[in-house]
Amino acid sequence: MAEHNLLGKRGEDLAAAWLQQRGYQVLHKNWRHSHYEIDLIALKENKLHFVEVKCRTSPAFGNPEDAVTKKKFKFLLNAADEFLHLHPQYRHVQYDILSIEAYPKTAPTYFLIEDVWL
Repeated sequence: MAEHNLLGKRGEDLAAAWLQQRGYQVLHKNWRHSHYEIDLIALKENKLHFVEVKCRTSPAFGNPEDAVTKKKFKFLLNAADEFLHLHPQYRHVQYDILSIEAYPKTAPTYFLIEDVWL
């Protein structure tokens, strides 16, 4: 597996564990349908969260959340629409970005940006 794919998987695993510690029920990790993909889909207090996870192991490329462009967010919206079409029972949804800085020799830091709309 390519290095960036391994980092993505590690980021999703860290994110899922962090969300679960905060009362979220992770329903899907790396949900895929056709060409759509959502990093995490979680449920908390009767609200479905579509979570885009961005992880960095170095500050060289800026903050992880800065990598979520309008184009990437639109892709997340389209993927969420497909998920909701397949699972119409969810009425309350939210789009979040979970930014993780996992630098060597330090504990990861997390920054959750809730209810995003770009």
